[in-house]
Amino acid sequence: MPSSDVPSAQTSTVDAKSNTSRVTVLPQDSYLCTLMTILRNSETDCTKFADVVERVSTLVMAAALNLLPTEALDVKTPTGATFLGAVASTEVCGVSILRAGASMENALRRTHTGPLCYGKILIQRDESTSLPTHLYSKFPQNVTRKVVFILEPMLATGGSACMAVDIIKAAGVPEDQVYFINLVASRKGLDTLSSRFPELKIVTAAVDEELTASNHISPGLGDFGDRFYGTVD
Repeated sequence: MPSSDVPSAQTSTVDAKSNTSRVTVLPQDSYLCTLMTILRNSETDCTKFADVVERVSTLVMAAALNLLPTEALDVKTPTGATFLGAVASTEVCGVSILRAGASMENALRRTHTGPLCYGKILIQRDESTSLPTHLYSKFPQNVTRKVVFILEPMLATGGSACMAVDIIKAAGVPEDQVYFINLVASRKGLDTLSSRFPELKIVTAAVDEELTASNHISPGLGDFGDRFYGTVD
C-alpha cells in the first residue's frame, strides 16, 4: 500500500525553468520559521543549535519517508476493533557526507520504523576553488538492495553532492533509489543537482536565493559543522 500524502511537505517546482519536479520543500509555516530563525541567528550557541538541527532534521526525514511505499498491516486495538494500518517495509541506508551529515543520523534512526543501516562518505572541499575531493567511503555490502538517503545539511554549489551521488551510483545503487536529504539549499545547488540527476529525489527545509563570492549560501546559517560541533574560533 503506498504511503499517503501528508500536509507536512509539498512537492515544489522551485524554478519553472529548472528540472526540479522531484524536489520536496517543507511548507514555510510558522513553526518551521521559528526553528530556522534560531538556526540562522549568529547568536545561537552550539547546544541550542544542535537541538534545533535535530528538530528540523526530523521534519525533513518524515517528509522523505512519506515518499516511500508501505505495506498494509491490520492490527487489533485495545478496544478489540481492527485498524487498517501500514508498516514501513523499505530498507533504508543513510549515507552521511562527513562531517556535517552525521548530525542528521539520529533523526533518521528515530524516524524510520523499518530496516535501517548507515554508510559514510568523506569529501573535502577546497575553500579556494570550491572543488570537492573524495577521500573515503564505506557502504553496507547489500546497499544495492536499499533506498539510499544522502544526509547533507547544506547544499551550496552542488559539487560535493554531485560527487556523492556519483559514488553511490558507482556502488551499484540505481539513481531512482537515491534521495538527497537536506536542511538548507541554494537555488544554484538545487538546479545543478536536479539537472545532473533527473531521477534523484531531493527533500529540503529551505531554499536560499544567493551564494556569496566565496560560494557560501546566503542568507544561510554560517559554517554548519563549526556551529554544530562547537569548533568556531
